[in-house]
Amino acid sequence: MNSYWENDECEGILCADASNAFNILNRKTALVNVRFLCPVFSFFLINIYRLPSKLFLYNGKFIMSREGTTQGDNAAAPFYSISLYPLMNDLSSIVEFQMFYADDGASAGSLVNLKRWWDKLCERGPGYGYYPNGAKSVLLVKPQHLSRAQEVFDGTGVVVTVDGVRYLGSPIGTADFKATFVSGKVDEWCRQVELLSAIALSEPQCAYSGYSMGLSKKWLFLMRTTSDIGNLFDPLEEAISNSFIPALLGPNLPQHLRSVFALPSRDGGLGIHITPSQADAEFSNSTQATAPLKELILEQRLSIDDERAGRFISDSKEAKSDVVKKKRKIQSTEKESACGNIPENERRLFDEISSRGASSWLTALPLKEHGFVLNKQQFHDALLLRYNLPFQNIPLSCACGKVNTLEHCLSCALGGYVYMRHNNIRDLTANILLEAGCKDVEVEPQLLPISGETFNYRSTITENSARLDVSARGVWSPLDKVYTDIRVFNSLAPTNNRQSVDDTFRRHEQEKIRNYNDRVIQVEKATFMPLVFSTTGLMGPKAEVFYKRAATLLSNKTGHTYSDSIRYIRLRLSFCLLKTILISIRGYRGNCFTRFNSYDNDFNLII
Repeated sequence: MNSYWENDECEGILCADASNAFNILNRKTALVNVRFLCPVFSFFLINIYRLPSKLFLYNGKFIMSREGTTQGDNAAAPFYSISLYPLMNDLSSIVEFQMFYADDGASAGSLVNLKRWWDKLCERGPGYGYYPNGAKSVLLVKPQHLSRAQEVFDGTGVVVTVDGVRYLGSPIGTADFKATFVSGKVDEWCRQVELLSAIALSEPQCAYSGYSMGLSKKWLFLMRTTSDIGNLFDPLEEAISNSFIPALLGPNLPQHLRSVFALPSRDGGLGIHITPSQADAEFSNSTQATAPLKELILEQRLSIDDERAGRFISDSKEAKSDVVKKKRKIQSTEKESACGNIPENERRLFDEISSRGASSWLTALPLKEHGFVLNKQQFHDALLLRYNLPFQNIPLSCACGKVNTLEHCLSCALGGYVYMRHNNIRDLTANILLEAGCKDVEVEPQLLPISGETFNYRSTITENSARLDVSARGVWSPLDKVYTDIRVFNSLAPTNNRQSVDDTFRRHEQEKIRNYNDRVIQVEKATFMPLVFSTTGLMGPKAEVFYKRAATLLSNKTGHTYSDSIRYIRLRLSFCLLKTILISIRGYRGNCFTRFNSYDNDFNLII
């Protein structure tokens, strides 16, 4: 519509709206029309709408709905659009250009034709349940046509303006009108960001989820449909940088981290975009992706043949694919630029948090029933750990006598937190295998004793009391058994920090393989899988293969898609690992209090 408005031959744009459109649609006429216009869809709609439907009230009572579409029905919008097709067909020959999106109709062209279009709409619309509302309809004209437009549309109730009009949530008109419209929206979003920042002080995980999955999506549509508005988002960026981000991570953050936070979570960021630059990029991508659809709309065809439909589908897929490639390339460039600003000693950590699976916990909804909830200190500490920022209110020295650095907190065995980290992953793995339908699942199964077997590696564990972490049948094949052994290594430890991420995982996996693989194959006649994790939430290549297989089994058993199943498993592992790591950082390691030894007393005498 913006493109047609810029045409010199266009005298005005008439944006029509209807009164209570969805609720007063002529249902009987619509069902008859849809039988001819979309026969496949008609069977579904007739089964739903041929009888009055119940609309439930707050007090438990209900009223019978005989007209219109049912609120909340997913089929309501396409049903309404198809039902207005004959009306659109009647109107198409009157004006040079028209558009309809549900009840929001618009036409563009000469004033005379626009008046004829409006009169026809008022005449024919009520027969379909479409009642044009003049007070809600706006005619945008160019300044030289204002007086004539007021004369032509006198008595219709249509508002005539030369400034601008909002159509489908986007402004059309003068630069001042666009600026005023966008600035008003930005001011409202700034207030919402400030409100969310206040919530983040007590519920940072909920606030972050609300921002990333809700609030940040509000300005995406405006960015994608309106050009040259990046500078108008400066106040919003200021509210995000000065209020929301400090509420999540604390004040006085390093300046270089703002560009890191703008990256997608899978690239090591938080997905909190820099809004001025985001606006320009989103409009460019949207224009490119919707170019085939725009071309089809400008052709003003009410129906297209199979050849044109096939070309449109092909062009749309190609355009969207090109946009995705361009976005990935830009994100890769931004990641390299952000990484260049990170101190050398922190780049390996950044490589880890930008690897697959390391950010699963960050993008999850805080669902208590699945264990995906973190309290305010846990969420705050998780972000500090993610970006290697200093922790507050942690003792300078550990109870073991060493300096209490973050690396030491993750490695110190005092308090039993290292074992708790390992055991929780072990137990969760066993539960996942049970849920996936595996049989003979056992925790810490004892291996068969050695009776003269020889092994390729001298490091192979040969003690008769040796145990592994989890065993199960039905992972690879129904009767064969698989043994797993789990290791969670400290990414910040010097022995691990000196190597690349891939080399570190490979080294730990090979250690496990040399220790157990030969014995499991020769003695147990089974298979062995080392499950290696890092404290940043990554899992090794062997663990990836193992849990992907578990996701396939879980998908087959439950009927959920594979993608949902593997994400569910990743989230459970990620939160299990994250919580035990956070506990090891702030967990108590001092002298134990004196316990009452109940085993040396007779409860009957005490009572």
